[in-house]
Amino acid sequence: MNDNLRKLLEQRASVWEQMKAIDAAAPDGILDAEQRTNWDKAEADLTSLSADVERLQRAGAIGADLERVDRSGVIVLDAPEQKRTAEAEYEDAFTQWTRWGNSGLTAEQRGLMQARVAAMPQEARAQGTTPTSAGGFMIPQGFRDVLIETLKYYSGVRDNVTTIQTSSGNLLPWPKMDDTGNVGAILAENTQAGQVDLTVGQTQLGAYMYTSNIVLVSLQLLQDAIIDVNQLVPRKLGERLGRIQNQHFTTGTGTSQPWGIGTAPTTGATGGTGQQLTVIYDDLITLIHSIDYAYRARAGDSAKWMMRDSTLAAVRRLKDTQGHPLWQPTLQAGVPDNLLGYQVITNNDLPAMASTTKSILFGDFRAGYVIRDVLGIQAIRLEERYADWLQVGFLAFMRSDGVVQDPSAYKAYVNASV
Repeated sequence: MNDNLRKLLEQRASVWEQMKAIDAAAPDGILDAEQRTNWDKAEADLTSLSADVERLQRAGAIGADLERVDRSGVIVLDAPEQKRTAEAEYEDAFTQWTRWGNSGLTAEQRGLMQARVAAMPQEARAQGTTPTSAGGFMIPQGFRDVLIETLKYYSGVRDNVTTIQTSSGNLLPWPKMDDTGNVGAILAENTQAGQVDLTVGQTQLGAYMYTSNIVLVSLQLLQDAIIDVNQLVPRKLGERLGRIQNQHFTTGTGTSQPWGIGTAPTTGATGGTGQQLTVIYDDLITLIHSIDYAYRARAGDSAKWMMRDSTLAAVRRLKDTQGHPLWQPTLQAGVPDNLLGYQVITNNDLPAMASTTKSILFGDFRAGYVIRDVLGIQAIRLEERYADWLQVGFLAFMRSDGVVQDPSAYKAYVNASV
């Protein structure tokens, strides 16, 4: 843990203690004007510090991934006794292409990149996903890792559900089975055993083509060796892909886009009269226990909450029957804040609390939802189109789909209608 992150965690813990002291000074739960002013200021400080903690944690994770990849833009020959890997050679070629385009490649580098395209599955080439005539080449492993990791930090869904990768984008049948209604039996002597067939349902995973749209970069920026274009460009492409995919993986309709995890979840708890914009402690307990214990008892942090930030702000004010706050901020880097013992996932693409809105999800999202990615993220470099502006355009394409695979694994809290 770096010093800045440690200081922020300590400051946040101190603010949280101040808030608990303010609350303890009002045993009847009603704050006077001065206490309310102090509470609101402390809560604003806590929110700001929490945002800074999350930012530094994300930056640390991204930095750790970036350090694994050489993106200097300069080809450095190894010592004669060392042999460079094929992937390292490809990353060098890709960096040259990012900065200078096709004209910046040696004949050997061009052949290396074209060979990578030729090695792609025939289905992918047939679908036009490798238009080398337009300047497109397959993203090398190091570059692709940066893109994917960046995308995760802009998604409340992707990093907390099941993800699979396939080498082609053909429709993928995805089996589902619910045998929980069937049990064994005592068998009497000389009696034939009963027969209950397994019923296996099926959904399908497609591969929607997502694009980052065009990111324009000036020639001066590309040619400036001090600028790390293999960090800058993937980050912008990843942000754009991450935003649209998280929207669809959250509230997608299933028609010409993925079916979202929050589109039509099963109701686990419903707010009482007057709770159009609120939730109470009892409702959260009801929601937790609406999920079968099997999903909550699995190893690891399987069961989690998912809600938008404004909903979390309301939940953080709640207390249990003993007056203890339900939300507990972590004091340790890498350990998430928790609500009633379960991690909270912030997903601002879930709806805000409103009448009859399914605003809070709880359960095992890895068991409940699956994302399918088709291998082969592609980058295209557009030189001539923006040449008169002295700019180069970059696009990224990603083929993905998502679907609910087990609707029993998570459920929703629904705000009251009146």
